[in-house]
Amino acid sequence: MTATSSPRRSRPWGTLGAGAAAVAACAVCCAGPVLAVFGSVGVASAIGALWMPALAVLAVAAGLGFLLVRHRRRTTSCPTVPARADLGMPTLGPPPQDGKAAR
Repeated sequence: MTATSSPRRSRPWGTLGAGAAAVAACAVCCAGPVLAVFGSVGVASAIGALWMPALAVLAVAAGLGFLLVRHRRRTTSCPTVPARADLGMPTLGPPPQDGKAAR
């Protein structure tokens, strides 16, 4: 018996070529979003590098402002004088007449 070749031609690179085309299409399609994500991460880190020191300066300024306002309020407030306070305790019975307390 003799071996006869099949009418189909052997294409060893056909499957590999289709895979390479799929990878190339994916790279072209996904390159923009991937670069956008990397760019946004870079921008976010740049803003964070500038924003965190600004927040620290703002926190220190707010603390100093709080202390300054507190100091000014304490120096301008009126001091209290110790004195007796009549609380006017209620009495049981009929209301007093002619300014005399009921006994």
